[in-house]
Amino acid sequence: MSALPSEARLRDPGVTWIRPTRGWGGLQLRELWRFRELFYFLVWRDIKVRYKQTLLGAAWAILQPFLTMVVFSIFFGELAKMPSDGIPYPIFSFSALLPWQLFEGGISKAGTSLVAGRNLITKVYFPRLAVPAAPILAGAVDFCLALLVLFAMMAYYHTPLTWAALTLPVYLLLALVTALGVGFWLAALNVAYRDIGYVIPFLVRVWFFSTPITYAISLVPEKWQAAYWLNPMVGVVQGFRWAILGVGRPPEILLLASAGVGLCLLGTGIAYFRRMERTFADVV
Repeated sequence: MSALPSEARLRDPGVTWIRPTRGWGGLQLRELWRFRELFYFLVWRDIKVRYKQTLLGAAWAILQPFLTMVVFSIFFGELAKMPSDGIPYPIFSFSALLPWQLFEGGISKAGTSLVAGRNLITKVYFPRLAVPAAPILAGAVDFCLALLVLFAMMAYYHTPLTWAALTLPVYLLLALVTALGVGFWLAALNVAYRDIGYVIPFLVRVWFFSTPITYAISLVPEKWQAAYWLNPMVGVVQGFRWAILGVGRPPEILLLASAGVGLCLLGTGIAYFRRMERTFADVV
């Protein structure tokens, strides 16, 4: 059979043309939907590999935040006497640790995902956005398991749920949006500058202490409150505490600042990732 003319090949629905992205445009997010089966496989692979060949398996999804909460309760709750807005310190800190560990684990794995998956990236074409996004979405499974422990702790401390708990998906979505935005930035930067792999742990620690996890937001001076809420994880943590424990008032207008920064991180992260994507196979 003779080869089709170039114009006919362009119109052939069975032919896939792969072209590099140009400038800051061409996000091509529809590709993620076209490759949804591969995306699902990457998420499922990350879930299975995470606790492979471990004695306790998926129980670590519960033990990690629980043991961290125990340490915080001893040192910050009992010894330092940190205020907890009238809520028992164990559930006060645990309710903040759940979204934080989803965020921390997601960006830590996403930041190094492209370098770790270099063999796949250099051999097969697929939307590269799926690589850093997979470990972040896989962390949502751990979050759901640990959330059951939080409900059990609330029953133990006689802390009832209110109607505000229905807003939890909003704050979970904000945590995922922020993690995806930061993850895309770090993953793309880490391909070009391997120093990013050393910067990520330091960034996570600074971000941790800039978020009201071990302390109440009331300790932050009022003159800094507006700037403090520009940290999107502040909106997530405070939203979780309000929705589950009824601590403080509804985030309202300040939550919009956190959500705005989170969406900005996601938009610019995707744009920068797609801009640098054409160099990944050569540099990684």
